Amino acid sequence: MSKNAFSQHLFQFRSVVKKKLLLSLIITSTVMILEIIGGLMTNSIALLSDAGHMFTHSFAIGISLLAIFIARKPPCHHKTFGLFRAEVLAAFINGLFLLPIVGIMVYEAILRFINPEEVFGFYMFIIALIGLNVNITSVIILRGSQDKNLNVKSVFYHMIADAASSIGIVIASIIIYYTGLNILDPLVSLGISVLILYWAWSVLRDSTRILLEMTPKGMNIDIISEELKQDFQEIIDLYNVHLWTITPDMLVFSAYIKVDDKNLNNNQGSLVSKINNYLIEKYNVIESTLQLISINDPEFCKV
Repeated sequence: MSKNAFSQHLFQFRSVVKKKLLLSLIITSTVMILEIIGGLMTNSIALLSDAGHMFTHSFAIGISLLAIFIARKPPCHHKTFGLFRAEVLAAFINGLFLLPIVGIMVYEAILRFINPEEVFGFYMFIIALIGLNVNITSVIILRGSQDKNLNVKSVFYHMIADAASSIGIVIASIIIYYTGLNILDPLVSLGISVLILYWAWSVLRDSTRILLEMTPKGMNIDIISEELKQDFQEIIDLYNVHLWTITPDMLVFSAYIKVDDKNLNNNQGSLVSKINNYLIEKYNVIESTLQLISINDPEFCKV
């Protein structure tokens, strides 16, 4: 796939994603309001915690939509890669934002352990069941897009975690209704907090790798260098090899490639073109910068 074709494909993909996120935002915001009202009516800290989680979902989706809007702006003389990194920054902010939310939820749950309060299990069950159905709907809407975009992945994990927490609340509400074990309410709240913390760490880790321009997870430049030397006999050595990501679906590669004088003079353009196509087809690298140098040239400082 050529760079222009890839860019067009990316643009179309984000248009579809934007519609999915907008639909999820409408659904999530509606249920968030419902759970806030329900939590106050039933005196359930678990429902209020889940409403807080829903708020983080709405916030995350809103930031994701804003990031997609920004990222669609074309490159220019001072934004040579465009603003695609806005999506990664949005994922990082979403992950970071969850940490104080978790702290508040844990604090409120501990207060409920110290000062237990009665919970209305039946109404808690009804509202949690509605929340569960909405979460499942949102997961279905976003399913398939999360593997191609870290920004969408951050929202998708939100939905998965909230669906799991909704299941916990449904189960807890049934037990509370029949047994009166109100202590289950803050226990479920703590369980939701652990799920959110796990999700936040995952997204923060992945987004930080990209923002620090580290080699993409699961890829090794030493292995790639050896493969290039094996598949292209003209290559004598590679150094100053760099591989990084603009977004998870946009990889960039650069390297100094040492060849003998014959290959440097006779088929330089052809060799560069072949290596570029190889990197595109095998590693989905959208852009590569290759500097061919003679075997007799002094080596630059290796980094």
